[in-house]
Amino acid sequence: MSERLNLENLLDNLSTAVLLLDEKLDIQYANHAAQSVFDRGFNLLVGCSVYQYIVHSSLDLDRFSTSSQHGEAFSDSEVQISFADGRHILADVSATHMLDGKSKQILLEIRLIQQQKKISQETHQWAQQQAARELVRGLAHEIKNPLGGIRGAAQLLEKQLVSADQKEFTTVIIEQSDRLTNLVDRLLGPNARPNFCWQNIHQVIEKICTLVSLDLNHDIKIVRDYDPSIPDINIDQDMIQQAALNIVRNSVQVLTENATPNAQIKIITRIERHVIIHGVTFPLCAKIQLIDNGPGIPTELKDTLFYPMVTSKKQGTGLGLSISQTLIGHHRGKIEVDSWPGNTEFTLYLPIDKKDADK
Repeated sequence: MSERLNLENLLDNLSTAVLLLDEKLDIQYANHAAQSVFDRGFNLLVGCSVYQYIVHSSLDLDRFSTSSQHGEAFSDSEVQISFADGRHILADVSATHMLDGKSKQILLEIRLIQQQKKISQETHQWAQQQAARELVRGLAHEIKNPLGGIRGAAQLLEKQLVSADQKEFTTVIIEQSDRLTNLVDRLLGPNARPNFCWQNIHQVIEKICTLVSLDLNHDIKIVRDYDPSIPDINIDQDMIQQAALNIVRNSVQVLTENATPNAQIKIITRIERHVIIHGVTFPLCAKIQLIDNGPGIPTELKDTLFYPMVTSKKQGTGLGLSISQTLIGHHRGKIEVDSWPGNTEFTLYLPIDKKDADK
């Protein structure tokens, strides 16, 4: 080529975010993709430390300094990065040591994988959840049938007994059979068909806020951020209320058990376009975010969070989130979760149909 390529123009046309950091991890250069990732212009980024914008990362940022000191390059995949403005991303990150004269620098590359990862993860987890649910339902039916026989036999035996001391044993058998039957019914999940009608989603959410505020055992603040432009949605309001309430109650219990200072639950509603739900693209969805500032979900539970009997709470049954997923599934929707220390975010997606469309 007769003319030398403009290096800066080349970097600005990359889809990968590229930053140049000095030894103190102050930003010296950021291409257009990096400016987009950090949601800041070039002049606001240059001269500032990455710590000013990144408040949490699953990758230890001290590794950047180590890379600079020892001249080592490294890379890491599926790094979760949280920014000071509340945004968070999932990315592949690589750092390369550079020497410019006597000064050491780090070339940092960030490749966003959020959308691809979410679609792949959603498909995988949905298949696993469906398999686990079918397994549990099969076991539940096998358990429920003999339980009825045990209870009936205990009732017949109780009629033959005269001693009150002996009847106490049959009473225990009946009570425990009823308890197990109730648990099995919960494992089987909601069986009623949805009763669809056109509803304002904010009216449903406000009922949840009222229920939470009436609980005097906590002082958790509820913060609302509603989008009034969301149209009425064809839903079963009781099912949606139960699904969201299960999540909010989980947040209340976690915040209370951990004595989280300035505990709050934020409820945000927005319209989301072109949402992929289990392989189907919906042009318009209502997006409901339920966010708490608790300790976050343990890493080992994230992939199995919606499975029955999985919980991190001291006195939890592990059925609430599984039921919520089933209820939202009845509406062709989905639930996503993102969590890191200080932030747990459940996002409910509900397809918005045209009001003249018949289901």
